[in-house]
Amino acid sequence: MLLLQDTMQKIKGPNYSLAQEVQKRLDNLTKPQGSLGRLEEIAKQIVVVTGNLRPQLKNKVIFTMAADHGVVTEGVSAFPKEVTPQMVYNFIRGGAAINVLARHVGAKVIIVDMGVAVDLDKHPELIVKKIGYGTKNMTEGPAMSKEEAVASIEAGIEVFEAEYGKGIDIIGVGDMGIGNTTSSAAIASILTGRSVEEITGRGTGLDDVGLSKKIAVIKKALKVNAPQPDDGLDILAKVGGFEIGGLAGVILAAVARKVPVVIDGFISTAAALIAYTLKPDVKEYTIAAHCSQEKGHRLMLAHMGLRPLLDLNMRLGEGTGAALGMSIVEASVKILAEMATFESAAVSKKG
Repeated sequence: MLLLQDTMQKIKGPNYSLAQEVQKRLDNLTKPQGSLGRLEEIAKQIVVVTGNLRPQLKNKVIFTMAADHGVVTEGVSAFPKEVTPQMVYNFIRGGAAINVLARHVGAKVIIVDMGVAVDLDKHPELIVKKIGYGTKNMTEGPAMSKEEAVASIEAGIEVFEAEYGKGIDIIGVGDMGIGNTTSSAAIASILTGRSVEEITGRGTGLDDVGLSKKIAVIKKALKVNAPQPDDGLDILAKVGGFEIGGLAGVILAAVARKVPVVIDGFISTAAALIAYTLKPDVKEYTIAAHCSQEKGHRLMLAHMGLRPLLDLNMRLGEGTGAALGMSIVEASVKILAEMATFESAAVSKKG
């Protein structure tokens, strides 16, 4: 708990004193004012959160965390839980979508076992921070203890800090865990105040019968556990996942270091909601990469006041959307740094 408390104490609001100066430069670049739209907004956000008027985003890191969920026994996923370790091995081999897109944008992928239900083979590309062999079935009681919830967040902080020493300019967060859209929908329903029906989607591809069962399972878990809407740790412990806690820790640690955070889809946003509940300043450092095909994702983003950069009908997770979003963020700061001003290019301004 001390590491979590220390990290949260280090989190401060962005340096808005730089906003006017960066806006002046943006307005003097060789273009009509505001003509690059969101790219200009993002560039300004990166400046104020990093405190650097000429930020460079060379060291891009995506944290992909994996864990299993006990609620899978309720039949809430179209895929069996064996897929979780199988996909982790796929990440390690570099064959998953996140590996392809990370290579495309020049990002490093950090793969973390937060709570896969089996012991994975040791590998130099795998970090093991296993809190347990999957969470418990949240329809029968808390998914984890309060101590495990804290441990999962602190494990995420430790993973970020270990990598930070090697150099990080921007991070993305992604997930892997069969059953984790069920936990994420429960978290989102509590924190947004929206009904389970409004929030819950088809996850890995449930049919109508499967979706109805999933909604009923989430409602039962919320009734059994009665999570406190204003207590992020209580929510995480009662209906969360080890990878969700780990990602929340990564986000908190990045914000404490003034590193911008690009969140992926439904599960990453659930983790961001937990971090935001613990420390509202998290929002200012966070960029939503895309709007997932998952039904409730837009409502989650709206609750945090975030506008997604992309809407590509994606619902894979892993950090895939975050990778694409990072490329847009990097483009925005290159516009700021590399475009000529009217004066330097000897171009006449608007009359």
